[in-house]
Amino acid sequence: MKTILITGLLVMTALLLHGTPKFHTCAGVKKQETVVLLHGLARSAKAMNKLEKKLNAEGYTVINHDYPSTSATIEELTADIFQTLEPEIADAETVHFVTHSMGGLILREHLENRKLPNLGRVVMLAPPSRGSEVTDKLGGVFLYKWINGPAGDQLGTNGHPLRLKAPDFELGIIAGDRSINPVLSMLIPGPDDGKVAVARVRPAVYSDYLQLHTTHATMMWNRTVIKQTVHFLQNGRFHVDGASCSVKLRSRSTTADQNATGTSGGPS
Repeated sequence: MKTILITGLLVMTALLLHGTPKFHTCAGVKKQETVVLLHGLARSAKAMNKLEKKLNAEGYTVINHDYPSTSATIEELTADIFQTLEPEIADAETVHFVTHSMGGLILREHLENRKLPNLGRVVMLAPPSRGSEVTDKLGGVFLYKWINGPAGDQLGTNGHPLRLKAPDFELGIIAGDRSINPVLSMLIPGPDDGKVAVARVRPAVYSDYLQLHTTHATMMWNRTVIKQTVHFLQNGRFHVDGASCSVKLRSRSTTADQNATGTSGGPS
């Protein structure tokens, strides 16, 4: 009995002197994981600030990259962006990407002829994977060109997005089906987010898909979008609870799947 009491006292003394044992939290485990954020057309890195804050809180190293999206073509923007990014991400154990709208095309353009050996998972928010009717119908208008620049002119349903090869990485797609722009929505057949038709968001291949009642312009601030983005980065799939969102899941899409839904172009 005396031995047990003495042992207990020694353990308590050690804890008081050295503190309680430290356990790795989930945040600590992610220290070697980097997330790159790429905003969309005619936006800035500020548009991704809420995502940046949440991902930092989860323990990721976050690079919220700003670029002049209306100043050049998609190809030229991509070259400039990754010339800056590559040295920053070269030593990271794993590099994930979260993109909004045209930011997804920037990443896919880079991966056309280049490899990222440490590439992890990717979440694309409302990517124009199959072009947008908005560009088809307004691309020749001076005001559209002035606002969106050379890259904006490439986002038609027969434009740059359709020339990209199918993604070969873990990819989660989130689409919005709410519009706050009735004028542009009149140009888009079927459900849309105010810029891109729901039917044109998915590329030929993806890992998981989620459709939420949110808009193109504000989805990166949406709490559910942010929560689902983090879940995909951590698990490679979206969380489905059937309560708060309209969900459509595909473990792996094929071109035949896309054709069956009547999708043949590309979002913006």
